[in-house]
Amino acid sequence: MNSFLTSPQRPWIDRTAMALLVGITAWLSLTLARGPGELAAIWIGNGIFTGWLLARPTSIWRGYVLQGLAADIVAQLVAGYSVLHAASMGISDLIEVLIVAGVVRRLVPDVGDPKRWISLGGIAIASTLVACAVSGLLGASITSTIHGNSLAMNFISWFSAHVVGMVIVATSTLVVLREGLDFAGAPGRRWAFLASMLLLAGVSVAVFNSRYPVLFMAYPPLLLGAFRHRFAGVAAGVILLAIVGSVATTMGRGPLWLVQDIGATGRIALLQLYIAGGCLMTIPVALAMAERKRLTARVRESEHRYRMLADYSHDVIVRMRADGERLYVSPSAKDILGWSPDEMLGSRWDLVHPDDRDRQKSAMAEVIASGQAKTAIYRVRHKDGHYVWVEAVTRPIPSADRAGELDIIYAGRDVTRRVVAERALEESRLELERLARVDTLTDVANRRQFDEYLSLTLKKMRRQGFPVALMYLDVDHFKRVNDNHGHAAGDEILRVFARRLLGSVRSTDLVARLGGDEFAVVIEDAMLPEAAEVIARKLIKAMQVPIAVDDQRLTVTTSVGIAYSSAPIDVAALMSAADSALYEAKKAGRNTYRVQAIVDPSPLCD
Repeated sequence: MNSFLTSPQRPWIDRTAMALLVGITAWLSLTLARGPGELAAIWIGNGIFTGWLLARPTSIWRGYVLQGLAADIVAQLVAGYSVLHAASMGISDLIEVLIVAGVVRRLVPDVGDPKRWISLGGIAIASTLVACAVSGLLGASITSTIHGNSLAMNFISWFSAHVVGMVIVATSTLVVLREGLDFAGAPGRRWAFLASMLLLAGVSVAVFNSRYPVLFMAYPPLLLGAFRHRFAGVAAGVILLAIVGSVATTMGRGPLWLVQDIGATGRIALLQLYIAGGCLMTIPVALAMAERKRLTARVRESEHRYRMLADYSHDVIVRMRADGERLYVSPSAKDILGWSPDEMLGSRWDLVHPDDRDRQKSAMAEVIASGQAKTAIYRVRHKDGHYVWVEAVTRPIPSADRAGELDIIYAGRDVTRRVVAERALEESRLELERLARVDTLTDVANRRQFDEYLSLTLKKMRRQGFPVALMYLDVDHFKRVNDNHGHAAGDEILRVFARRLLGSVRSTDLVARLGGDEFAVVIEDAMLPEAAEVIARKLIKAMQVPIAVDDQRLTVTTSVGIAYSSAPIDVAALMSAADSALYEAKKAGRNTYRVQAIVDPSPLCD
């Protein structure tokens, strides 16, 4: 709880002061209503009563409730009401006060917390509408029963008068009890507040003494008071307007008397609409100005705290305009980038790596456009010439010197070591991924990549209808090479064989080592079977060149089996045909190739 919610040092004096205000304002409202049975244009007493309760702890409400009720009843007796009527109306008022005060206290225990003001406004308005409806039904019924007036007109008049009084006066009472004379502004602003109210009073008196329909002329000074003094201007201005309007109308003066045949009740209704219109125009202005002041103060305070943190932070803190002009750079820039803060002020895009400038400009524009924070990593040139990787969290803030515009503030830290480590890790991941799909001895595709590629190729063949050729190859009598010359020689033979095979195929063909000395080639879009035969002949010819192994020159040959299909076929059938063709090439004496064209493939299977 805030201090203004603590118990007063002399509760009986505080209760008496409240009771006097409730009683006097109730008597004044009833007197201006011109006699028993007629209702006031604005009911101030319940607003004072409610605001006073909300400014005091719930534990001491009982004494305030009893004295407030007594003051209300006495005021009505003095105004000419009977005991029964005065007591009934007093109880109706008390029910209204307790509903509003009880609901607000229960749902918003700390009404002085600025963070709860928006929700407080909604809760207070909702509870006021309900409370005034309940008390209005009771009060209107009592008045209609005793004086024979229209129940509907009495209810509307009661409801309007009490809603306006509760919204304006209850809030004003609460703020006055909390801030005292500061309600009207700082000491230097009080004369300005008084001048605004005198201006409104003068215009209001002139308007309500005129026989012309110029009621609208009182609204501009009321709006001026709301704009310059926020809620204090609204509260005091609306109350002042209501008092002047009520007194003038009661005395038979003012533009409301231009309307004929509506009676006193009709004029009261028109006056209530007029006052309500003033509230509807000025309350949003006051709330907006109060919120603007609160936000500005928060920004100023936050900026002060942030400046202290920035000056002593290890991160580089920079404040800049949307175009990149730096307005503030924290001292830590010297430690991280070698530049003094003064050297980095202004538009120094030359400090950003050329490859990162456009990306950084786009990121800053996105922050301004979206209003959301964004994290970016880019390079900034150190004073000694090398580049430092900086991770910067960028966010928009209101400009300190250009109203309605946004600046940018970011906190950057040196992440060079992290970026280097991440890149090394990524390179390792890519290398591991490559090794998982590449044969480490020959640097061609391994069996895993071959299976994936062949399966994908045959699926594309089914959709697009192009022919496919599959070649199976191996090194003739490879076991003899290993047995006679060792495995190192055999490995060299395989490496040379893979290089010559790569030199014999197109760049779009896949070469894979399936294991041992077994190789395969997948040829997409082989428009003629001869395309695969050309590759086979080139490789057989290339293998006639001896291979240097240690001090020896070895000549090896190869056998090639080619399977060709121009119609969709499954993987097993194509591989079986290629294997069969390879067997035929070996059976024919090796160092040759054989082709098996598949004319009528078996039924497909996935």
